[in-house]
Amino acid sequence: MFIEVIEATYLDGYRVKLLFNNGETRIADLSQSLNGSVFAPLRDIDYFKKFSIKFNTIEWENGADFAPEYLWDIGTAA
Repeated sequence: MFIEVIEATYLDGYRVKLLFNNGETRIADLSQSLNGSVFAPLRDIDYFKKFSIKFNTIEWENGADFAPEYLWDIGTAA
């Protein structure tokens, strides 16, 4: 089974609560993951909050996204 994000909710700071297609919920803290030019706009917390689910993961307006497997790996049980 491929892991997919099916629901995402902003919590605080750079933390997002994620529901995966296997029924598990994890909290991903992306504060240490915003490296590189594509992620620079996400350092603005107001911009960070404006993600949506596309292609089975979270994505921002500038095209920045994270692989669902990465979000799963860094996430902690909710």
